[in-house]
Amino acid sequence: MLMPCIASFIIFSYIPMGGLLLAFKEFKFNLSILESPWVGLKYFEQFFNDYKSMTLIKNTLIISSMKLFLGMPFPILLALMFNEIRSRWFKNIAQSIAYLPHFMSWVIIVGLMQRILAPDTGLLNEMITYFGGDGSTFYMNESNYFYQIMFGSHLWKTIGWDSIIYLAAIAGINQDMYEAAKIDGASKWAEVWNITLPSIRPTILIVFILSLGSILSAGFDQLYLLKMPGNAELVDILDTYVIRVGLQEGQYGYATAVGMMQGVIGLILVVAANRFARKVSGTSVW
Repeated sequence: MLMPCIASFIIFSYIPMGGLLLAFKEFKFNLSILESPWVGLKYFEQFFNDYKSMTLIKNTLIISSMKLFLGMPFPILLALMFNEIRSRWFKNIAQSIAYLPHFMSWVIIVGLMQRILAPDTGLLNEMITYFGGDGSTFYMNESNYFYQIMFGSHLWKTIGWDSIIYLAAIAGINQDMYEAAKIDGASKWAEVWNITLPSIRPTILIVFILSLGSILSAGFDQLYLLKMPGNAELVDILDTYVIRVGLQEGQYGYATAVGMMQGVIGLILVVAANRFARKVSGTSVW
């Protein structure tokens, strides 16, 4: 049963790593990657000498940190809420509704947001106009509303699916501890605080450690579709930059170097966080 998974990783994750040689070579269309001339660390120096590099890194860190640190508690809270629902049919319906956005592409979600937030004809602006306000604001083109729109749409799409792993961890807790707590007169909040959360803490730490690997990858699909002239200075991140210089401008070696830098930094953070968590709490990925 593991063979398809192993084969998928080998084909789509490990074999393409050979292309990382492009980060150190000047690719020639009439030559192969191996035959192209070496340039050393030229592309890495070029990126950090570029006046845009710090802005790209800052935007990426801000957006990915919001998704990682601000977004992590919400799936945990949702899993705790699902765990307290006693009606099976209502729980199934609520979970299905929460999981549904995960299976929708960002094209569909951003399209829905455009219909809701469009000036004059959007649902939100029509409601503002109905109550006597100015309904001409184009929210998706305003930099003041970008972070709220970005984080809100990300949370809506991912909260349900991300709660599954925490719900599974909660389901594995020994029920005898809850019975003992009830005999001692513990309230529901006391059960959650003293039994549920400590029991799922290893799962939370592991998910957090693995998530650090994508700290420099803020999500290409969502941000590429959200980019507009009014918020362009906030949306331009390393992911969109790699696509622009690599596919649109044909700078394959340079784009590979930037992408490789993202992966290496993510690997270092994962290893460091894993080692720190193992020393502090005894919980680690490996």
